[in-house]
Amino acid sequence: MSYPLLDVFLSMLWFFLWILWIFLVVRIIMDIFGSQDMGGWAKAGWTLLVIFLPLLGVLVYLIARGGSMRERQEREIEARDQAFRSYVKDAAGTTSSADQLSRLADLHQRGVINDREFERGKEKILT
Repeated sequence: MSYPLLDVFLSMLWFFLWILWIFLVVRIIMDIFGSQDMGGWAKAGWTLLVIFLPLLGVLVYLIARGGSMRERQEREIEARDQAFRSYVKDAAGTTSSADQLSRLADLHQRGVINDREFERGKEKILT
């Protein structure tokens, strides 16, 4: 007896697992090539193992180096964030607190901002 809904469910499950497997292999290969603590031969060996013996290669890689994958990713994200913040500061130019207070006082004097907004802005600049 054939169960069409079960067949559809199993097909969808296999498709999902296949996509999940592709993401896992791509993530591991990205980690291999992005790792700064491995030499060229080690990267070549891990890549060959993951490509030619995928199930064994992925499992061994996750056991051997999986714990530090997240740490390496967090360091990379932090470095990119710092580089971005540095770029934004350089592009925007640096202004001193005195310049910011002077602009704020000018806006207050011209009536663009009220007393409460002036005080709040002054507190923000001085802290």
